[in-house]
Amino acid sequence: MVFEQATIKIENERAFGELKGALDQVFAADRITKFLKKLSGQSIRIRDWDAILTAGTIDVIAGSDLGASRSLYQSLTVSDQAQMRELYLSKIEQVDPALRARFSKLYRYY
Repeated sequence: MVFEQATIKIENERAFGELKGALDQVFAADRITKFLKKLSGQSIRIRDWDAILTAGTIDVIAGSDLGASRSLYQSLTVSDQAQMRELYLSKIEQVDPALRARFSKLYRYY
């Protein structure tokens, strides 16, 4: 039996889509290294979603207004926020293994 994740409807599709678009930009091949360097310079762990939003790291890399990502995230319902966190966590696991090794300190759990 294969695990299949349940589909939950997005309630605020506009805000979710905008934030997803910013994440897609951040995780683009030409920007991911800059994002990881920025997190390293800010001493923020890759899985610390709240700290990343608070620091405005996504906004800087995506080229949007500072605080835009945090504002969009806060406008989402709790279930939409959970899905956004899950999307982000899945994206960080898809980063090229060579980059993950290079920035292994960011990926550590401790």
